[in-house]
Amino acid sequence: MTLDLRPAVPPVHSDQPAADDDTPRWAPTRAFGRTVLLTGLLLVLGVALGRVDLVLLAAPFALGAAVHLRRRPVSAPEVVIEADDAYVVEGGDVTAGLTVVNPDEVGYDLVVVRTLVAPWLDLPGSDRPFAVTVAPGLDHVVELPGTARRWGRHNVGPAAARVAACGGLLACRPVVTPPRGVRVYPVTDPFRADEAMPRAAGLVGNHRSRRPGEGGELAGVRVFAPGDRLRRIDWRVSLRTRSLHVASTLSDRDAEVVLLLDVLGEAGTSGGVNGTASVLDTTVRAAAAIAEHYLHRGDRVSLLEYGAAARRLRGATGRRQYLTVLEWLLDVRADGADQPSYEQVFGVQQISSNALVVVLTPLVDPRSAEMLARLTQSGRFLVAVDTLPAAAAPPERSAWTPLAHRLWKMERDNTVGQLREHGVPVVAWAGAGSLDLVLRDVARLASAPRAVGR
Repeated sequence: MTLDLRPAVPPVHSDQPAADDDTPRWAPTRAFGRTVLLTGLLLVLGVALGRVDLVLLAAPFALGAAVHLRRRPVSAPEVVIEADDAYVVEGGDVTAGLTVVNPDEVGYDLVVVRTLVAPWLDLPGSDRPFAVTVAPGLDHVVELPGTARRWGRHNVGPAAARVAACGGLLACRPVVTPPRGVRVYPVTDPFRADEAMPRAAGLVGNHRSRRPGEGGELAGVRVFAPGDRLRRIDWRVSLRTRSLHVASTLSDRDAEVVLLLDVLGEAGTSGGVNGTASVLDTTVRAAAAIAEHYLHRGDRVSLLEYGAAARRLRGATGRRQYLTVLEWLLDVRADGADQPSYEQVFGVQQISSNALVVVLTPLVDPRSAEMLARLTQSGRFLVAVDTLPAAAAPPERSAWTPLAHRLWKMERDNTVGQLREHGVPVVAWAGAGSLDLVLRDVARLASAPRAVGR
């Protein structure tokens, strides 16, 4: 869904040449032209007809213009756009403002300032111009409080100001200020996954691994060996066997989670934080929730984008990685152009064989099913999360549209069934606990013994 800004002020182009310093910033207005025309006409008629009353009638116009023009402004006004740089989440408050500065020694009679605002920033009053007066050497602030209705990078601006001075006889050329960006982070749905990871392969962490080491899970009792700690000695077994035995444990290790975002297409209508959710909305919010959950547990989280851009975020842990994930998610866009093949986007070798791969996909493109099948054939631990909204439907263009949509849904359900038959677990995103059953099955399959051919 493409959203355009409301046309209110001329856009700012960086490739435009800068204005010549010799060009006057202030120009006479139509009121100044009418004053000069009327004064000259009355004077000419008074002299031509010999009427003093016409000359006296022109005197106030001439004297008024002279009084107002005795002090003319030289400097142009400055317009500054202020916006929140803090942590703004969907549905949160956003404070923006326009500051008009008068650096001149002459006051401005009237300043008309107007700004563009992204549609997902609900700032009441931003769609109309503001008329203010600014004294010499002072500024005037126009506050625009509101709310952010959707995640992403949204702009406040560009803003334009037009100033009138000298009683409206002079006007400044429009001053245009570049836009100011506001980062709105996605709201994270409550997510919890209590199941263990299929395979933990890090050095330290909270997940039980199958490798012996320092941990809290008992693995058995074995004979004492050099290097074992004395506090691990099992005295009951040692006294019964007349030789030292120690209790061995399984090491606690961290796991790697790879979030693979399918951005091959977009479906549904985005209504903001309190409205309907599109595919991208569900994908971004689910990715943020899953990343927050596993990063809070000390796991490594990395992100991949299946699309033309093929963006990648390296795996890391901690709060800094969580903030990096949120920044990375703000640039998620649907790629509607011709997409490259699976091998051109990323190779299987880029994903660790011990990682849990969570694929967020709407399954609206045939290449998405092919990608899931290839990941399963490569032996990766895979979970597919269906991000297609239940109410997503194409616009009704003819009487055959509902029938075509039903046929497409049947074909998609058939694809989902085939993926499940080939060992790809597909589950719809439902927030907290929605992946528990699937992760339990994946963990059991990972811990099951595998047949080895001789």
